[in-house]
Amino acid sequence: MVPLLLVLLLVLVLFGAGFALNALWWVAVVLLVLWLLGFFARPKGGSGRWYRW
Repeated sequence: MVPLLLVLLLVLVLFGAGFALNALWWVAVVLLVLWLLGFFARPKGGSGRWYRW
C-alpha cells in the first residue's frame, strides 16, 4: 500500500511541475512578444527608450 501511495505522490508532483513549467513557458513567450512590440514601437525622439528605468 505504501509503495502505491509513493508512486501516486510522485506522479502528482511530476504532473504539477510539468504544468508549472508549461505555464512559465507561456508567460515567457507573452513577455517576449510584449517586449518586442515595445522595442519596435518606441518613440523616435528623445532618448529612444520606451521603458522608464
